[in-house]
Amino acid sequence: MRLGEPVEWALHCTTILALLPDDAALPASKLAEFHGVPAAYLAKALQSLSRAGIVESVPGRHGGYRLGVPAAEVTILDVVEAVEGHETSFRCTEIRKRGPAKVSPRLYSPVCAIAEAMYRADEAWRAELRKTTIADLLGRLATTVPIEAAVKGAAYLQEVLS
Repeated sequence: MRLGEPVEWALHCTTILALLPDDAALPASKLAEFHGVPAAYLAKALQSLSRAGIVESVPGRHGGYRLGVPAAEVTILDVVEAVEGHETSFRCTEIRKRGPAKVSPRLYSPVCAIAEAMYRADEAWRAELRKTTIADLLGRLATTVPIEAAVKGAAYLQEVLS
């Protein structure tokens, strides 16, 4: 399975938005500039996050986006599903019931062993993503972001929010 780039962008944006003061918001254009991604495509990801209630759009001169719920209540899975949807990663088309070896449909078990294994794997993946919140990611920033990048990022956000 391969997730689209907007998932990465949405996760980074929710993490940045979680760092903002409660009364602050960042325009989509500034979030795009901060991450060096196309603003039009990022706007679509932010709209998906907004529809899911993860972020909210704030109108006005100092408007933009901010988290719609506390960072500790937003999981990685919430963000992934907001952007990519809730569909499972495996879609069984029941090819076992086609071709020269097919038999009467009533003779097949409800779910084949392949689909069963794939559904278990999908659920394990989702369970893992459900374990980590945006707040958890924030807690890891100190050990995963170079200090120089953190200083530059903080200066950029300070300038934009002023």
